[in-house]
Order: sequence, then C-alpha cells, then structure tokens
Amino acid sequence: MATSISLDPETPPSDKNGVMAPLRQDLRLIADLVRREARVLDIGCGDGALLGHLAETKAVDGRGIELSRQGVKDCLSRGLSVVQGDAEKDLHLYPDDSFDYVILSQTIQAMHRPDHIIDEMLRIGRFGIVSFVNYAHWRARWRLVRGRMPRGSAKAEPWYSTPNIRPCTLDDFEALAAKLGLEVEHRICLASNGQVSRKAGGLWFDNLLSAQALFMLSRKVST
Repeated sequence: MATSISLDPETPPSDKNGVMAPLRQDLRLIADLVRREARVLDIGCGDGALLGHLAETKAVDGRGIELSRQGVKDCLSRGLSVVQGDAEKDLHLYPDDSFDYVILSQTIQAMHRPDHIIDEMLRIGRFGIVSFVNYAHWRARWRLVRGRMPRGSAKAEPWYSTPNIRPCTLDDFEALAAKLGLEVEHRICLASNGQVSRKAGGLWFDNLLSAQALFMLSRKVST
C-alpha cells in the first residue's frame, strides 16, 4: 500500500545530519517504473533525491539537468552527474535515443512550452515519465467555484507569485500525448492523502478525484 504523504511540491530537505528525508511518493512510483541499470535523464532534478535513490537501488547510469546553482551543488556533493542548464533551451544538445528514461517530475506546469519539452523527452529517451499536480481535482474546482484560484497544495504560493504558468489536468495531458503521437504506457493517480487511487470509472473520475498524476509515455510504433 502506498504511504501517505503531503502534496507539497518541494522535495523534502536533508536533516541537520545530512541524511535525506524519504522520497516524495510520486518519486517512489517513478523509481518503481525504471528498470535496473537503465540510462536515465532527470530534468529539473533538484537536489538529486531521485537520481541518488536510483543509483543506490537500481545501479542506473543517471544524469541530471538543473536550473538552480544550489541544486547542482547539492547533486555534485552527492557524487551525481548533473549539469546546470535550462531544459527549455538545452535539450536539443542531447542526441536521439540517448536514454532509456527521461523524467520530468512536478515541473511541467512551470514550462513555457510543455509540448516542446515532452516531444524532446521522447526524442532523446525511449520512455518519458511525467508527474504533475492535477488542477481538475475536486478541491481545485471547489476553490474556483468559491472565487479563488486553485493551488497545488496548502503550502503552494499565492496566484500572484507562483511559478506555475501552465496548470494541467489529466484530460489535458492525455489530449497532448495523443496530439504528439505518444502512447500512454501507464497512468498512476494519487489521492489527496498521497495514496494511489484505484480507478473508479475511467479518465473522467480520475480527473475529478486525483490530486496528482504520473504518466509514462512512449512513441507509438508505426505499423
């Protein structure tokens, strides 16, 4: 059974002894989808929590790209191979089929061109794994009905200072995947308490009841 977690979009920090806090639930689910010794690129890898976990538990050949200097510094201090860069500008530098998995966790809503990012992910990787906050969750809808902008979590920034410029729903994401000619290999939904939601009746109910979603995508095979 999935562990209950907070839906705070930030990765839990290290404690005062430098020991990493447990992974966010979406990162644990992502790790479960990655096979051993795979080639992995983590876009917006933050402090390297996921890459470090994958290196320790699955012996992956992991790489990361991170915008913040502090994030890169944290990753390098853990012995991870991470470069500072802007994914919206720098993914073209990676050759086709460079990785088995390209991961984007809780960052797509801050991208100017999510369609371009996902297209590039599936150019350089066999599989793309994306997790995001679902802005069609019933709590977000109720907040909007009451005249307030939806928020990703109780701790999220107010509307005027949030980095989220492309709020996304499950329905929106599946439509984008279809437009890009991608196959949805897995769709995993998380409830507000962080537990994996059991499918209640297809996409419509998942869109209503899921606070977060995780998709694994691949290119459709031409026949």
